[in-house]
Amino acid sequence: MERRDFLKKALMAAGSVALGGGLAGAIGNGESNENTKNNKAMDIVVLTGSPRRNGNSAYLAEQFIKGAREKGHNVFRFDCAMHNVQPCRACNACGMDGPCVIDDDFETVRQRIIDADMVVFATPMYYFGMSAQIKRVVDRFYAINGRIKGNPKKTAFMMTYADTSEKEAEPMLTHFRTLADYLGWQNVGEVVAAGVWTAGSVKNTKYAAQAYELGKRV
Repeated sequence: MERRDFLKKALMAAGSVALGGGLAGAIGNGESNENTKNNKAMDIVVLTGSPRRNGNSAYLAEQFIKGAREKGHNVFRFDCAMHNVQPCRACNACGMDGPCVIDDDFETVRQRIIDADMVVFATPMYYFGMSAQIKRVVDRFYAINGRIKGNPKKTAFMMTYADTSEKEAEPMLTHFRTLADYLGWQNVGEVVAAGVWTAGSVKNTKYAAQAYELGKRV
């Protein structure tokens, strides 16, 4: 039932994704300034997917967190690659809204995601998709689907990749946007950092500043 709805939305989005204005450094995704204004402190969960502690997407996450905390928001960072999170087993014991049979580090972040006002994803591109480490966490959303789907939250996406082709970034952006649409979350910004590969190469680029500004304005 829920899976069928998700797949239908994914196929529709894949065929109609609009990428006007260029991807590199895209920020805001067409949202109005009014939609992203927030005068109260939010609880924000930042999920990172890089297996490198000094990775480029991890640095973007740091800059976003710096800006968000300066704005007065509460931020909890969960480095997916540094925790033991097993993949979903498709046992359906949770019924999409219940305890997961797997006892691992997902329990550390499970309730925080449910309670968060905003969930942010920061990941490198690995073979044209999110890293396996962050994808494991996203797949475990299945067990809390009934608590987070339709529960108004803000979300944002930050990605890094070595090439500079905008076309290569499309699958990841489609995935994120489809996920946000399915969950009913408001996409308030995207930072797409192209042409960064070696650890730390994103520093002193416009992308680092964009991640910081995104944190400041949520």
